Amino acid sequence: MNRDELARYLDETLATARFRDYCPNGLQVEGRPEVRRIVAGVTASQALIDAAVARGADALLVHHGWFWKGEDGRITGLRRARIGALLAHDLNLYAYHLPLDAHPELGNNAQLAARLGWIAEGRFGEQDIAWLGRPAAPTTAGDLAAAIAAGLGRQPLLVGESSRPVARIGWCSGGAQGWFEQAIALGVDAYVSGEISEQTVHLARESGVAYLAAGHHATERGGAAALAAHLAERFGLDCEFVDIDNPV
Repeated sequence: MNRDELARYLDETLATARFRDYCPNGLQVEGRPEVRRIVAGVTASQALIDAAVARGADALLVHHGWFWKGEDGRITGLRRARIGALLAHDLNLYAYHLPLDAHPELGNNAQLAARLGWIAEGRFGEQDIAWLGRPAAPTTAGDLAAAIAAGLGRQPLLVGESSRPVARIGWCSGGAQGWFEQAIALGVDAYVSGEISEQTVHLARESGVAYLAAGHHATERGGAAALAAHLAERFGLDCEFVDIDNPV
């Protein structure tokens, strides 16, 4: 598939034009014009680049790319090594941040719900990226934590009473602890995100709403994997999701 045709398809599918983001979405680094083999992953780290090179990939497809707002733009040190490796091997880099969180089927939050059996009923938060819904069956905060551990392969941090009944849930992958207070105001019994901050603990204790920090990386594996599978099915591309372990 042509490199630029793939970029246009991804941009349209993920509706990148509607998002105000902290980085450029789409084709971030231009490589060879024809794309047949894609390696997908969460973050464009050196380890993922090396994995793509070893597999003879033509492109990397990630959630966390480069060129973040406020970063020092100089291409030195580790940044030079990463970019240099892409250019040396003529690899394309496609990155989709907020668009891949928000997509109703392929996105991180949609995939998180699908894996854990949650039923989506609404959206909230910045640009409607966070989700509201309910578990498929009555549960408690402790059982919810156990289900997350089984589904994501990582024990979440639970702040709150494990016996608290959970009928309404809010969730957002990654670093979305800043929307916890809004989720509380919307009447959730539990809120799940990737990360947690110091003040989050006090909000959970004082509100009585359970907070579950399930890991930034763990909650954001689903989108890139689902998007890669979609491209393989639609265009017959050779797509492989490579999970570079990250305990955060």
